[in-house]
Amino acid sequence: MVKITLGIDGMACNMCEAHMNDAIRNAFKVKKVTSSHKSKETVIISENDIPEESIKAIVDATGYELTSFAMEPYNKKGWFSL
Repeated sequence: MVKITLGIDGMACNMCEAHMNDAIRNAFKVKKVTSSHKSKETVIISENDIPEESIKAIVDATGYELTSFAMEPYNKKGWFSL
């Protein structure tokens, strides 16, 4: 699993966050996606790598701007993750 953190410029409200989340969910098979207009950030949890170019195309189509991209391994935390 991977955690992809995106810097997103242009989101101004909760509806912007929902718009970004829906665009990501519709374009890629992801486990979880959350966005914050206050942090100017979207975090994606996915089983597979998603190329930066593919994400940039989706972000551009929404009218927002991708300002940063970081991918790292993700290990689920919790009681049953031993």
